[in-house]
Amino acid sequence: MKDITILGIESSCDETAAAVVRNGREVLSNIISSQIDIHTVYGGVVPEIASRLHCENINGVIRLALSEAGMTFDDIDAIAVTSGPGLVGALLIGVSEAKALSYALQKPLIGVNHIRGHVAANYISHKELEPPFVCLIVSGGHTHLTIVKDHRDFMIIGKSLDDAAGECYDKVARAVGLGYPGGPKVDRASKGGDPYAITFPKGEVKDRPYDFTFSGLKSAVLNYINKANMQGAMINVPDLCASFQNAVVEPLVERTMKCAKAYGIKNVALAGGVSANSALRAAMKKACDENGFNCYYPEPVFCTDNAAMIAAAGYYDFLAGCTADTSLNADPSLKL
Repeated sequence: MKDITILGIESSCDETAAAVVRNGREVLSNIISSQIDIHTVYGGVVPEIASRLHCENINGVIRLALSEAGMTFDDIDAIAVTSGPGLVGALLIGVSEAKALSYALQKPLIGVNHIRGHVAANYISHKELEPPFVCLIVSGGHTHLTIVKDHRDFMIIGKSLDDAAGECYDKVARAVGLGYPGGPKVDRASKGGDPYAITFPKGEVKDRPYDFTFSGLKSAVLNYINKANMQGAMINVPDLCASFQNAVVEPLVERTMKCAKAYGIKNVALAGGVSANSALRAAMKKACDENGFNCYYPEPVFCTDNAAMIAAAGYYDFLAGCTADTSLNADPSLKL
């Protein structure tokens, strides 16, 4: 079978990224231009600024990805781009770029679901991994417990009914003074803390054993901080972060194990930005070892937004003949 080389483009939030990936698993280049330092000043991503910076950076990022891969546009078989979900203005930059390249170069165009891209990151880090497997997708905007039945066939078993886990990390980090981005800062702060120092709720949803709820946890942490501030009490930040993180990680792992057992699936994977969290990775690995499951998660660089995962997911769409035309549009609310 002929090798298939995909150029991936990602611009769903605040990373302008391009990558060249062969056969869905071999990364030839993976270039990421991060905007974190700029958005940190504002305490979060400013959509208009993100879109403007994508405009400025996208051509250079693509050129660098091709150069690092030792290729030209002639060597590319198809162009895969994130079409959603994400910030609509940011998505439009990548989609417009990909459509222009596809038209000018007469190369097939593939619109990729960003969340499916996060799952496909596991194929890059674990070339032996094949469906079916259970995948917990945890990011700033999504918390889904899924069964990956095939490369393009996902069954949602559970999801957050309110806040995403990653969103809670950002809000707690801001409230306790750690700033943006919240996930890695809470993770680092928690390493010197006691995860059982403070009892926070581990949300459960009655009669919905695979679903998640994090709004009560977020409120409990914010109330704890506000109460301490009103009383002039010192907050032990490491203890608070460790206790909060424990209240997030335990239900994520517990429901994932319940799902794997119920459906008789031995392979369990993590995906999404929060899958880089050290406590979640350690707890999931420990639970999998105890239950005789195989545990997979991407290398940290492929956990956060990147274009290699988009190219990897796009490869399987390409094999299935699922290409797009110039009517492809950004869909900020695209479902899994």
